[in-house]
Amino acid sequence: MTAFSDLARNATAWPFQEARTLWDDRLKSKVPDKGYVLFETGYGPSGLPHIGTFGEVVRTTMVRRAFELAYPGVKTRLFAFSDDMDGLRKVPDNVPNKEMVAQHLGKPLTSIPDPFGTHDSFGAHNNARLKAFLDSFGFEYEFKSSTEAYKSGQFDNALLRVLERYDDVINVILPTLGPERRETYSPFLPVCPKTGVVLQVPVVHRDVKAGTIVYVNDAGEKIETLVTGGHTKLQWKCDWAMRWYALGVDYEMSGKDLIDSVRLSSRICQILGGTPPQNLTYELFLDEEGQKISKSKGNGLSVDDWLKYAPPESLALFMYQKPKTAKRLHFDVIPKAVDEYVDFLEKFPAEEDAKKLDNPVWHIHGGTPPTEKVPLTFGLLLNLAGVAHAEGPEVMWAYVSRYAPGAAPATAPLLDKLVKYAVAYYQDFVKPTKTYRAASPDEVKALIDLRDILVAFTGEPTAEALQTLVFEIGKKHAATFPGLRDWFKALYQILLGQDQGPRMGSFIALYGLKESLTLLERAIKGENLAA
Repeated sequence: MTAFSDLARNATAWPFQEARTLWDDRLKSKVPDKGYVLFETGYGPSGLPHIGTFGEVVRTTMVRRAFELAYPGVKTRLFAFSDDMDGLRKVPDNVPNKEMVAQHLGKPLTSIPDPFGTHDSFGAHNNARLKAFLDSFGFEYEFKSSTEAYKSGQFDNALLRVLERYDDVINVILPTLGPERRETYSPFLPVCPKTGVVLQVPVVHRDVKAGTIVYVNDAGEKIETLVTGGHTKLQWKCDWAMRWYALGVDYEMSGKDLIDSVRLSSRICQILGGTPPQNLTYELFLDEEGQKISKSKGNGLSVDDWLKYAPPESLALFMYQKPKTAKRLHFDVIPKAVDEYVDFLEKFPAEEDAKKLDNPVWHIHGGTPPTEKVPLTFGLLLNLAGVAHAEGPEVMWAYVSRYAPGAAPATAPLLDKLVKYAVAYYQDFVKPTKTYRAASPDEVKALIDLRDILVAFTGEPTAEALQTLVFEIGKKHAATFPGLRDWFKALYQILLGQDQGPRMGSFIALYGLKESLTLLERAIKGENLAA
Protein backbone atom coordinates (compact mmCIF):
# COMPACT_ATOMS: atom_id res chain seq x y z
CA MET A 1 0.00 0.00 0.00
CA THR A 2 2.85 2.39 0.80
CA ALA A 3 4.36 1.96 -2.66
CA PHE A 4 0.98 2.51 -4.29
CA SER A 5 0.39 5.56 -2.10
CA ASP A 6 3.69 7.05 -3.20
CA LEU A 7 2.72 6.47 -6.81
CA ALA A 8 -0.72 7.96 -6.20
CA ARG A 9 0.77 11.17 -4.84
CA ASN A 10 2.58 11.61 -8.16
CA ALA A 11 -0.05 10.26 -10.56
CA THR A 12 -1.12 12.59 -13.36
CA ALA A 13 -4.78 11.55 -13.65
CA TRP A 14 -7.01 14.50 -12.73
CA PRO A 15 -8.63 12.82 -9.67
CA PHE A 16 -5.15 12.42 -8.15
CA GLN A 17 -4.31 16.01 -9.00
CA GLU A 18 -7.48 17.10 -7.22
CA ALA A 19 -6.60 14.89 -4.24
CA ARG A 20 -3.11 16.43 -3.95
CA THR A 21 -4.47 19.96 -4.13
CA LEU A 22 -7.04 19.12 -1.48
CA TRP A 23 -4.41 17.72 0.89
CA ASP A 24 -1.70 20.30 0.27
CA ASP A 25 -3.68 23.52 -0.21
CA ARG A 26 -7.08 23.11 1.45
CA LEU A 27 -6.11 20.86 4.35
CA LYS A 28 -2.49 22.06 4.72
CA SER A 29 -1.39 18.41 4.97
CA LYS A 30 -3.37 17.85 8.19
CA VAL A 31 -6.48 15.86 9.06
CA PRO A 32 -9.35 18.27 9.88
CA ASP A 33 -10.36 18.66 13.53
CA LYS A 34 -13.60 16.79 12.81
CA GLY A 35 -11.47 13.70 12.15
CA TYR A 36 -12.30 13.10 8.50
CA VAL A 37 -12.25 14.73 5.07
CA LEU A 38 -15.75 15.60 3.88
CA PHE A 39 -16.78 15.39 0.23
CA GLU A 40 -20.22 16.67 -0.72
CA THR A 41 -22.60 16.67 -3.65
CA GLY A 42 -25.81 18.69 -3.70
CA TYR A 43 -29.18 17.77 -5.16
CA GLY A 44 -32.36 19.76 -5.78
CA PRO A 45 -35.16 17.26 -5.23
CA SER A 46 -37.91 19.12 -7.07
CA GLY A 47 -37.14 16.85 -10.03
CA LEU A 48 -35.90 13.33 -10.60
CA PRO A 49 -32.19 12.43 -10.59
CA HIS A 50 -30.63 13.12 -13.98
CA ILE A 51 -27.40 12.57 -15.85
CA GLY A 52 -25.82 15.61 -14.19
CA THR A 53 -26.49 14.02 -10.80
CA PHE A 54 -24.68 10.88 -11.91
CA GLY A 55 -21.79 12.89 -13.30
CA GLU A 56 -21.26 14.90 -10.15
CA VAL A 57 -21.42 11.91 -7.81
CA VAL A 58 -19.24 9.64 -9.95
CA ARG A 59 -16.59 12.32 -10.41
CA THR A 60 -16.59 13.21 -6.72
CA THR A 61 -16.28 9.51 -5.88
CA MET A 62 -13.28 9.26 -8.20
CA VAL A 63 -11.54 12.09 -6.34
CA ARG A 64 -12.43 10.51 -3.01
CA ARG A 65 -10.97 7.13 -4.01
CA ALA A 66 -7.83 8.79 -5.34
CA PHE A 67 -7.47 10.69 -2.05
CA GLU A 68 -7.88 7.52 0.00
CA LEU A 69 -5.13 5.76 -1.94
CA ALA A 70 -2.77 8.73 -1.82
CA TYR A 71 -3.31 9.39 1.89
CA PRO A 72 -4.10 6.05 3.56
CA GLY A 73 -5.37 6.22 7.10
CA VAL A 74 -7.20 9.52 6.57
CA LYS A 75 -10.92 8.91 6.94
CA THR A 76 -13.28 10.28 4.30
CA ARG A 77 -17.03 10.70 4.05
CA LEU A 78 -19.32 11.63 1.17
CA PHE A 79 -22.59 13.45 1.86
CA ALA A 80 -25.31 13.44 -0.78
CA PHE A 81 -27.17 16.53 0.41
CA SER A 82 -30.78 17.14 -0.60
CA ASP A 83 -32.06 20.74 -0.55
CA ASP A 84 -35.51 19.45 0.34
CA MET A 85 -36.47 22.45 2.48
CA ASP A 86 -36.60 24.72 -0.57
CA GLY A 87 -40.02 26.13 -1.36
CA LEU A 88 -41.54 24.59 -4.50
CA ARG A 89 -41.79 27.34 -7.11
CA LYS A 90 -43.71 25.56 -9.84
CA VAL A 91 -45.44 22.23 -10.42
CA PRO A 92 -43.14 19.80 -12.28
CA ASP A 93 -44.43 18.48 -15.60
CA ASN A 94 -43.75 14.83 -14.79
CA VAL A 95 -45.93 14.34 -11.71
CA PRO A 96 -49.53 13.16 -11.27
CA ASN A 97 -52.11 15.09 -9.23
CA LYS A 98 -50.80 18.45 -10.44
CA GLU A 99 -53.84 20.29 -9.05
CA MET A 100 -53.10 19.00 -5.56
CA VAL A 101 -49.44 19.95 -5.77
CA ALA A 102 -50.37 23.43 -7.05
CA GLN A 103 -52.24 24.07 -3.78
CA HIS A 104 -48.95 23.75 -1.88
CA LEU A 105 -46.67 25.98 -3.95
CA GLY A 106 -44.16 27.83 -1.82
CA LYS A 107 -43.96 25.14 0.84
CA PRO A 108 -40.86 23.03 1.49
CA LEU A 109 -40.89 19.86 -0.56
CA THR A 110 -40.99 17.84 2.64
CA SER A 111 -44.24 19.60 3.63
CA ILE A 112 -46.07 18.83 0.39
CA PRO A 113 -48.10 15.60 0.10
CA ASP A 114 -46.61 13.04 -2.25
CA PRO A 115 -48.46 13.24 -5.58
CA PHE A 116 -47.38 9.65 -6.28
CA GLY A 117 -48.96 8.46 -3.04
CA THR A 118 -46.00 6.33 -1.98
CA HIS A 119 -44.27 8.45 0.68
CA ASP A 120 -45.03 10.88 3.49
CA SER A 121 -44.15 13.88 1.32
CA PHE A 122 -43.13 14.94 -2.15
CA GLY A 123 -39.62 15.56 -0.81
CA ALA A 124 -39.46 12.10 0.75
CA HIS A 125 -40.56 10.54 -2.54
CA ASN A 126 -37.89 12.30 -4.57
CA ASN A 127 -35.26 11.67 -1.91
CA ALA A 128 -36.08 7.97 -2.10
CA ARG A 129 -35.68 8.14 -5.88
CA LEU A 130 -32.30 9.81 -5.42
CA LYS A 131 -31.10 7.14 -2.99
CA ALA A 132 -32.36 4.31 -5.20
CA PHE A 133 -30.62 5.96 -8.16
CA LEU A 134 -27.30 6.25 -6.32
CA ASP A 135 -27.62 2.76 -4.83
CA SER A 136 -28.18 1.25 -8.28
CA PHE A 137 -24.65 2.29 -9.22
CA GLY A 138 -23.12 1.11 -5.96
CA PHE A 139 -22.03 4.56 -4.77
CA GLU A 140 -20.90 4.81 -1.15
CA TYR A 141 -22.46 7.90 0.42
CA GLU A 142 -24.42 9.22 3.39
CA PHE A 143 -27.73 10.85 2.59
CA LYS A 144 -28.42 14.18 4.28
CA SER A 145 -31.69 16.10 4.30
CA SER A 146 -31.80 19.89 4.55
CA THR A 147 -35.14 19.70 6.38
CA GLU A 148 -33.73 17.33 8.98
CA ALA A 149 -30.59 19.42 9.43
CA TYR A 150 -32.59 22.62 9.95
CA LYS A 151 -35.26 21.12 12.22
CA SER A 152 -32.93 18.96 14.32
CA GLY A 153 -30.81 21.93 15.31
CA GLN A 154 -27.74 20.73 13.43
CA PHE A 155 -27.56 24.11 11.69
CA ASP A 156 -28.54 26.23 14.68
CA ASN A 157 -25.07 27.49 15.60
CA ALA A 158 -24.32 28.32 11.99
CA LEU A 159 -27.66 30.15 11.61
CA LEU A 160 -26.92 32.21 14.70
CA ARG A 161 -23.53 32.98 13.19
CA VAL A 162 -25.26 34.26 10.04
CA LEU A 163 -27.48 36.44 12.24
CA GLU A 164 -24.43 37.74 14.07
CA ARG A 165 -22.61 38.59 10.82
CA TYR A 166 -25.81 39.70 9.08
CA ASP A 167 -24.54 43.06 7.84
CA ASP A 168 -21.31 41.64 6.45
CA VAL A 169 -23.20 38.83 4.74
CA ILE A 170 -25.80 41.09 3.20
CA ASN A 171 -23.18 43.56 1.99
CA VAL A 172 -21.65 40.76 -0.09
CA ILE A 173 -24.99 39.80 -1.62
CA LEU A 174 -26.67 43.18 -2.26
CA PRO A 175 -24.31 44.30 -5.06
CA THR A 176 -25.34 41.21 -7.05
CA LEU A 177 -29.06 42.10 -6.91
CA GLY A 178 -31.28 44.51 -8.82
CA PRO A 179 -32.55 47.72 -7.16
CA GLU A 180 -35.99 46.36 -6.24
CA ARG A 181 -34.64 43.13 -4.83
CA ARG A 182 -32.16 45.00 -2.66
CA GLU A 183 -34.98 46.82 -0.90
CA THR A 184 -36.56 43.64 0.48
CA TYR A 185 -33.70 41.12 0.49
CA SER A 186 -32.86 39.13 3.60
CA PRO A 187 -30.72 35.99 3.76
CA PHE A 188 -33.35 34.54 6.14
CA LEU A 189 -36.58 33.14 4.70
CA PRO A 190 -39.15 32.66 7.49
CA VAL A 191 -41.43 29.65 7.35
CA CYS A 192 -44.97 30.93 7.90
CA PRO A 193 -46.39 29.26 11.05
CA LYS A 194 -49.92 29.38 9.59
CA THR A 195 -49.44 28.28 5.99
CA GLY A 196 -46.07 26.54 6.08
CA VAL A 197 -44.94 28.58 3.06
CA VAL A 198 -41.32 29.70 2.83
CA LEU A 199 -41.68 33.49 2.72
CA GLN A 200 -39.59 36.02 0.85
CA VAL A 201 -40.35 39.05 3.00
CA PRO A 202 -38.40 42.02 4.39
CA VAL A 203 -36.77 41.70 7.80
CA VAL A 204 -37.21 44.86 9.87
CA HIS A 205 -35.45 43.90 13.10
CA ARG A 206 -32.85 41.47 14.36
CA ASP A 207 -32.00 40.39 17.90
CA VAL A 208 -28.69 38.56 17.95
CA LYS A 209 -28.88 37.68 21.66
CA ALA A 210 -32.40 36.28 21.37
CA GLY A 211 -31.64 34.62 18.03
CA THR A 212 -34.71 36.15 16.40
CA ILE A 213 -35.76 38.29 13.48
CA VAL A 214 -38.90 40.36 12.93
CA TYR A 215 -40.42 40.29 9.46
CA VAL A 216 -43.46 41.85 7.83
CA ASN A 217 -45.90 39.37 6.34
CA ASP A 218 -48.22 39.89 3.38
CA ALA A 219 -50.91 41.24 5.70
CA GLY A 220 -48.56 43.95 6.94
CA GLU A 221 -48.17 42.32 10.34
CA LYS A 222 -44.85 42.26 12.15
CA ILE A 223 -43.96 38.71 13.17
CA GLU A 224 -41.05 37.71 15.40
CA THR A 225 -39.52 34.28 14.91
CA LEU A 226 -36.47 32.31 15.88
CA VAL A 227 -33.94 31.81 13.11
CA THR A 228 -33.16 28.33 14.48
CA GLY A 229 -35.03 25.03 14.73
CA GLY A 230 -36.43 25.09 11.22
CA HIS A 231 -38.38 28.34 11.71
CA THR A 232 -36.37 29.89 8.89
CA LYS A 233 -34.18 28.73 6.06
CA LEU A 234 -31.55 30.66 4.15
CA GLN A 235 -31.57 31.95 0.59
CA TRP A 236 -29.71 29.34 -1.39
CA LYS A 237 -26.34 31.05 -1.94
CA CYS A 238 -26.13 31.90 1.73
CA ASP A 239 -27.53 28.46 2.52
CA TRP A 240 -24.73 26.84 0.53
CA ALA A 241 -22.10 28.85 2.39
CA MET A 242 -23.71 28.12 5.76
CA ARG A 243 -23.75 24.41 4.99
CA TRP A 244 -20.05 24.43 4.11
CA TYR A 245 -19.36 26.22 7.39
CA ALA A 246 -21.66 24.07 9.56
CA LEU A 247 -20.57 20.70 8.18
CA GLY A 248 -16.96 21.54 7.45
CA VAL A 249 -17.20 20.56 3.77
CA ASP A 250 -13.73 20.08 2.30
CA TYR A 251 -14.52 19.29 -1.33
CA GLU A 252 -17.46 19.99 -3.63
CA MET A 253 -17.55 20.34 -7.39
CA SER A 254 -20.07 22.27 -9.45
CA GLY A 255 -20.92 23.25 -13.00
CA LYS A 256 -19.62 26.20 -14.94
CA ASP A 257 -22.98 27.94 -14.59
CA LEU A 258 -22.37 28.26 -10.82
CA ILE A 259 -18.96 29.96 -10.96
CA ASP A 260 -20.33 33.27 -9.63
CA SER A 261 -22.36 31.46 -6.96
CA VAL A 262 -19.29 29.55 -5.78
CA ARG A 263 -17.33 32.79 -5.55
CA LEU A 264 -20.09 34.55 -3.57
CA SER A 265 -20.79 31.59 -1.27
CA SER A 266 -17.06 31.22 -0.60
CA ARG A 267 -16.89 34.84 0.57
CA ILE A 268 -19.86 34.29 2.88
CA CYS A 269 -18.30 31.11 4.26
CA GLN A 270 -15.17 33.10 5.10
CA ILE A 271 -17.25 35.83 6.76
CA LEU A 272 -18.79 33.16 9.00
CA GLY A 273 -15.29 32.04 9.97
CA GLY A 274 -15.04 28.97 7.79
CA THR A 275 -12.81 27.87 4.92
CA PRO A 276 -14.61 27.27 1.61
CA PRO A 277 -14.24 23.77 0.17
CA GLN A 278 -11.95 23.03 -2.70
CA ASN A 279 -14.02 23.31 -5.86
CA LEU A 280 -13.66 21.78 -9.28
CA THR A 281 -15.67 23.61 -11.93
CA TYR A 282 -16.78 21.17 -14.60
CA GLU A 283 -18.03 22.11 -18.03
CA LEU A 284 -21.64 21.62 -19.06
CA PHE A 285 -22.88 19.14 -21.63
CA LEU A 286 -24.02 20.16 -25.10
CA ASP A 287 -26.71 18.63 -27.31
CA GLU A 288 -26.19 17.45 -30.89
CA GLU A 289 -26.48 21.05 -32.13
CA GLY A 290 -23.83 22.26 -29.69
CA GLN A 291 -26.37 24.01 -27.45
CA LYS A 292 -26.29 23.76 -23.66
CA ILE A 293 -28.43 20.94 -22.36
CA SER A 294 -31.46 22.12 -20.41
CA LYS A 295 -33.85 20.02 -18.35
CA SER A 296 -36.69 22.38 -19.25
CA LYS A 297 -35.95 22.09 -22.98
CA GLY A 298 -35.60 18.33 -22.77
CA ASN A 299 -32.72 18.39 -25.26
CA GLY A 300 -30.47 16.15 -23.24
CA LEU A 301 -29.74 12.49 -22.86
CA SER A 302 -30.94 10.79 -19.69
CA VAL A 303 -29.15 8.11 -17.72
CA ASP A 304 -31.86 5.65 -18.71
CA ASP A 305 -31.33 6.57 -22.36
CA TRP A 306 -27.62 5.78 -22.09
CA LEU A 307 -28.13 2.58 -20.13
CA LYS A 308 -30.52 1.22 -22.75
CA TYR A 309 -27.61 1.05 -25.19
CA ALA A 310 -24.44 0.74 -23.14
CA PRO A 311 -23.11 -0.36 -19.73
CA PRO A 312 -22.89 2.17 -16.88
CA GLU A 313 -19.09 1.92 -16.90
CA SER A 314 -19.04 3.53 -20.35
CA LEU A 315 -21.06 6.44 -18.97
CA ALA A 316 -18.62 6.71 -16.07
CA LEU A 317 -15.78 6.87 -18.60
CA PHE A 318 -17.57 9.65 -20.48
CA MET A 319 -17.81 11.58 -17.20
CA TYR A 320 -14.17 10.87 -16.34
CA GLN A 321 -12.74 12.20 -19.58
CA LYS A 322 -11.90 15.93 -19.66
CA PRO A 323 -14.36 17.18 -17.03
CA LYS A 324 -13.32 20.79 -17.72
CA THR A 325 -14.12 20.53 -21.44
CA ALA A 326 -17.61 20.99 -22.88
CA LYS A 327 -18.72 17.79 -24.61
CA ARG A 328 -21.61 16.79 -26.82
CA LEU A 329 -23.89 14.40 -24.96
CA HIS A 330 -25.89 12.67 -27.65
CA PHE A 331 -26.68 9.12 -28.71
CA ASP A 332 -23.90 9.06 -31.29
CA VAL A 333 -21.17 9.36 -28.62
CA ILE A 334 -22.19 6.07 -27.00
CA PRO A 335 -20.43 3.56 -29.30
CA LYS A 336 -17.12 5.41 -29.03
CA ALA A 337 -17.40 5.54 -25.23
CA VAL A 338 -18.09 1.79 -25.07
CA ASP A 339 -15.12 0.90 -27.26
CA GLU A 340 -12.81 3.22 -25.35
CA TYR A 341 -13.90 1.61 -22.08
CA VAL A 342 -13.22 -1.90 -23.44
CA ASP A 343 -9.85 -0.75 -24.78
CA PHE A 344 -8.79 0.71 -21.42
CA LEU A 345 -9.99 -2.46 -19.70
CA GLU A 346 -7.93 -4.59 -22.08
CA LYS A 347 -4.74 -2.61 -21.44
CA PHE A 348 -5.01 -2.48 -17.65
CA PRO A 349 -3.61 -5.90 -16.54
CA ALA A 350 -0.31 -5.53 -18.41
CA GLU A 351 0.36 -1.95 -17.37
CA GLU A 352 2.91 -0.93 -14.77
CA ASP A 353 1.47 0.23 -11.45
CA ALA A 354 2.05 3.92 -12.18
CA LYS A 355 0.34 3.58 -15.54
CA LYS A 356 -2.61 1.75 -13.98
CA LEU A 357 -3.33 4.74 -11.77
CA ASP A 358 -3.66 6.88 -14.88
CA ASN A 359 -5.94 4.37 -16.60
CA PRO A 360 -9.60 5.50 -16.39
CA VAL A 361 -10.80 2.01 -15.43
CA TRP A 362 -8.87 2.26 -12.15
CA HIS A 363 -11.07 5.24 -11.27
CA ILE A 364 -14.25 3.75 -12.70
CA HIS A 365 -13.87 0.54 -10.65
CA GLY A 366 -12.18 1.94 -7.55
CA GLY A 367 -8.90 0.18 -8.30
CA THR A 368 -10.24 -3.29 -9.11
CA PRO A 369 -11.52 -3.46 -12.70
CA PRO A 370 -12.88 -6.77 -14.04
CA THR A 371 -10.53 -9.05 -15.94
CA GLU A 372 -12.81 -10.34 -18.70
CA LYS A 373 -11.33 -10.00 -22.18
CA VAL A 374 -13.68 -8.73 -24.86
CA PRO A 375 -12.56 -10.00 -28.30
CA LEU A 376 -14.83 -7.67 -30.30
CA THR A 377 -15.36 -3.94 -30.47
CA PHE A 378 -18.80 -2.49 -29.97
CA GLY A 379 -18.53 -0.88 -33.40
CA LEU A 380 -17.90 -4.26 -34.97
CA LEU A 381 -20.90 -5.72 -33.17
CA LEU A 382 -23.04 -2.88 -34.50
CA ASN A 383 -21.95 -3.65 -38.05
CA LEU A 384 -22.61 -7.34 -37.51
CA ALA A 385 -26.09 -6.49 -36.26
CA GLY A 386 -26.62 -4.54 -39.48
CA VAL A 387 -25.61 -7.20 -41.99
CA ALA A 388 -27.24 -9.96 -39.96
CA HIS A 389 -30.44 -7.92 -39.59
CA ALA A 390 -30.32 -8.90 -35.93
CA GLU A 391 -33.62 -8.79 -34.08
CA GLY A 392 -32.14 -10.41 -30.99
CA PRO A 393 -28.86 -11.52 -29.40
CA GLU A 394 -29.23 -15.15 -30.50
CA VAL A 395 -28.52 -14.24 -34.12
CA MET A 396 -25.44 -12.31 -33.02
CA TRP A 397 -24.07 -15.10 -30.85
CA ALA A 398 -24.11 -17.52 -33.79
CA TYR A 399 -21.40 -15.38 -35.39
CA VAL A 400 -19.63 -14.31 -32.21
CA SER A 401 -19.11 -17.86 -30.92
CA ARG A 402 -17.61 -18.87 -34.24
CA TYR A 403 -15.26 -15.88 -34.21
CA ALA A 404 -14.29 -16.39 -30.56
CA PRO A 405 -14.49 -20.14 -29.79
CA GLY A 406 -15.27 -20.79 -26.16
CA ALA A 407 -17.09 -17.48 -25.69
CA ALA A 408 -20.68 -17.85 -24.54
CA PRO A 409 -23.20 -15.70 -22.67
CA ALA A 410 -22.52 -17.62 -19.45
CA THR A 411 -18.73 -17.33 -19.63
CA ALA A 412 -18.45 -13.83 -21.11
CA PRO A 413 -21.01 -11.67 -19.27
CA LEU A 414 -19.64 -8.32 -20.44
CA LEU A 415 -19.54 -9.46 -24.05
CA ASP A 416 -23.08 -10.77 -23.70
CA LYS A 417 -24.22 -7.38 -22.45
CA LEU A 418 -22.48 -5.66 -25.36
CA VAL A 419 -24.20 -7.99 -27.81
CA LYS A 420 -27.60 -7.06 -26.36
CA TYR A 421 -26.73 -3.36 -26.30
CA ALA A 422 -25.56 -3.55 -29.91
CA VAL A 423 -28.87 -5.05 -31.04
CA ALA A 424 -30.83 -2.32 -29.23
CA TYR A 425 -28.63 0.46 -30.62
CA TYR A 426 -28.76 -0.98 -34.13
CA GLN A 427 -32.54 -1.24 -34.07
CA ASP A 428 -33.07 2.34 -32.88
CA PHE A 429 -30.27 4.29 -34.54
CA VAL A 430 -28.43 2.36 -37.25
CA LYS A 431 -31.21 0.52 -39.04
CA PRO A 432 -33.40 3.61 -39.69
CA THR A 433 -30.49 5.52 -41.25
CA LYS A 434 -28.95 2.84 -43.47
CA THR A 435 -28.70 3.90 -47.11
CA TYR A 436 -26.98 1.53 -49.52
CA ARG A 437 -25.65 2.77 -52.82
CA ALA A 438 -24.89 0.90 -56.02
CA ALA A 439 -21.26 0.40 -57.04
CA SER A 440 -19.92 2.22 -60.09
CA PRO A 441 -18.50 0.10 -62.96
CA ASP A 442 -14.94 0.71 -61.73
CA GLU A 443 -15.94 -0.11 -58.17
CA VAL A 444 -17.56 -3.34 -59.38
CA LYS A 445 -14.22 -4.38 -60.85
CA ALA A 446 -12.57 -3.86 -57.45
CA LEU A 447 -15.33 -5.81 -55.70
CA ILE A 448 -14.88 -8.68 -58.16
CA ASP A 449 -11.15 -8.75 -57.44
CA LEU A 450 -11.85 -8.74 -53.71
CA ARG A 451 -14.30 -11.59 -54.13
CA ASP A 452 -11.82 -13.60 -56.19
CA ILE A 453 -8.90 -13.10 -53.81
CA LEU A 454 -11.08 -14.20 -50.90
CA VAL A 455 -12.25 -17.28 -52.83
CA ALA A 456 -8.65 -18.22 -53.55
CA PHE A 457 -7.47 -17.59 -49.99
CA THR A 458 -6.41 -20.81 -48.25
CA GLY A 459 -4.73 -19.53 -45.10
CA GLU A 460 -6.11 -19.04 -41.59
CA PRO A 461 -8.90 -16.44 -41.95
CA THR A 462 -7.64 -14.16 -39.20
CA ALA A 463 -8.61 -10.49 -39.06
CA GLU A 464 -5.03 -9.46 -39.86
CA ALA A 465 -4.66 -11.77 -42.86
CA LEU A 466 -8.00 -10.72 -44.32
CA GLN A 467 -7.22 -7.04 -43.75
CA THR A 468 -4.02 -7.47 -45.77
CA LEU A 469 -6.04 -8.89 -48.68
CA VAL A 470 -8.44 -5.96 -48.57
CA PHE A 471 -5.49 -3.57 -48.57
CA GLU A 472 -4.03 -5.30 -51.63
CA ILE A 473 -7.16 -4.78 -53.68
CA GLY A 474 -7.40 -1.14 -52.64
CA LYS A 475 -3.82 -0.51 -53.74
CA LYS A 476 -4.39 -2.41 -57.02
CA HIS A 477 -7.25 -0.06 -57.88
CA ALA A 478 -5.48 3.16 -56.92
CA ALA A 479 -6.82 4.85 -60.05
CA THR A 480 -10.37 4.38 -58.75
CA PHE A 481 -9.49 4.96 -55.11
CA PRO A 482 -6.72 7.62 -54.77
CA GLY A 483 -6.41 6.77 -51.09
CA LEU A 484 -7.15 3.63 -49.11
CA ARG A 485 -9.62 5.72 -47.10
CA ASP A 486 -11.66 6.11 -50.31
CA TRP A 487 -11.62 2.34 -50.85
CA PHE A 488 -12.84 1.59 -47.37
CA LYS A 489 -15.50 4.30 -47.51
CA ALA A 490 -16.81 2.75 -50.72
CA LEU A 491 -16.97 -0.68 -49.05
CA TYR A 492 -18.87 0.79 -46.09
CA GLN A 493 -21.38 2.58 -48.32
CA ILE A 494 -21.92 -0.31 -50.74
CA LEU A 495 -21.80 -3.28 -48.33
CA LEU A 496 -22.93 -1.80 -45.02
CA GLY A 497 -25.07 1.17 -46.05
CA GLN A 498 -23.12 3.75 -44.02
CA ASP A 499 -20.24 6.20 -44.34
CA GLN A 500 -18.09 4.76 -41.57
CA GLY A 501 -17.35 1.25 -40.45
CA PRO A 502 -14.96 -1.26 -38.92
CA ARG A 503 -11.67 -2.73 -40.03
CA MET A 504 -12.89 -4.83 -42.94
CA GLY A 505 -10.58 -7.72 -42.09
CA SER A 506 -12.11 -7.94 -38.62
CA PHE A 507 -15.60 -7.67 -40.06
CA ILE A 508 -15.04 -10.45 -42.62
CA ALA A 509 -13.53 -12.69 -39.95
CA LEU A 510 -16.53 -12.12 -37.67
CA TYR A 511 -19.22 -12.35 -40.33
CA GLY A 512 -17.53 -15.33 -41.98
CA LEU A 513 -15.85 -15.84 -45.37
CA LYS A 514 -18.86 -17.56 -46.90
CA GLU A 515 -21.29 -14.91 -45.70
CA SER A 516 -18.96 -12.07 -46.77
CA LEU A 517 -18.64 -13.56 -50.25
CA THR A 518 -22.44 -13.64 -50.51
CA LEU A 519 -22.49 -9.97 -49.45
CA LEU A 520 -19.94 -9.12 -52.16
CA GLU A 521 -21.79 -11.13 -54.80
CA ARG A 522 -25.02 -9.25 -54.16
CA ALA A 523 -23.22 -5.91 -54.36
CA ILE A 524 -21.56 -6.93 -57.64
CA LYS A 525 -24.96 -7.83 -59.09
CA GLY A 526 -26.43 -4.53 -57.83
CA GLU A 527 -29.07 -6.19 -55.70
CA ASN A 528 -30.89 -4.05 -53.14
CA LEU A 529 -29.14 -4.85 -49.87
CA ALA A 530 -31.58 -2.77 -47.87
CA ALA A 531 -34.39 -5.17 -48.63
